[in-house]
Amino acid sequence: MRTLVVTGGIGSGKSTVCRYLALKGIPVYDSDSRARNLYEDKTFVSRLEQALGCTVTGADGRVDTAKLSSVIFSDPLRLNTLESIVHPAVKEDFIRWRLSFPEGSVPFVILESAIILEKPLFKDIADKVLLVDAPLQTRLERACSRDGVSRDRILERMKGQKLLNDLSEGKTDPRVDFIIRNIAGPASLFAQADAVYAAMCDAI
Repeated sequence: MRTLVVTGGIGSGKSTVCRYLALKGIPVYDSDSRARNLYEDKTFVSRLEQALGCTVTGADGRVDTAKLSSVIFSDPLRLNTLESIVHPAVKEDFIRWRLSFPEGSVPFVILESAIILEKPLFKDIADKVLLVDAPLQTRLERACSRDGVSRDRILERMKGQKLLNDLSEGKTDPRVDFIIRNIAGPASLFAQADAVYAAMCDAI
């Protein structure tokens, strides 16, 4: 099954593009939400806490995402530890999910992921890569408005997306097959998404 990876930085509009293509019948795997599902597995969480060397659950026994974020973003080694556990699990889950669609049942499937260009583990998944892009200032304003958090908090999260930030500043990457510039409103965004959809369907 052909896979289109949709990537982009915080506030770029990649989720909006994915929702639009889903309306055309394209299955979308949201890697962030699927990763959060792993935190519902007590065995997985126990393994994670053991590897991190600290508790990341609250009084109810569920993962406290605020606590987890404060742990990993203040310690690069712990962040690497988390990724070494979560990313392979997400990749395996995606492969199982993709296999649930019989060949020819849909034109292609989508993996929505902000990290695809930075993590070699995922490089063999994509047939094509779509980058949804917008200027850094635009992305910052969108993310602050959407998430209801401070500018500093968003900037801190953006620091972990250096490659995507570089691409927003005009740099190129040979692994990117399609680029959508999300700078002129929904009509322009969806027209560009239609062109990518057509290109993916034509390539079958």
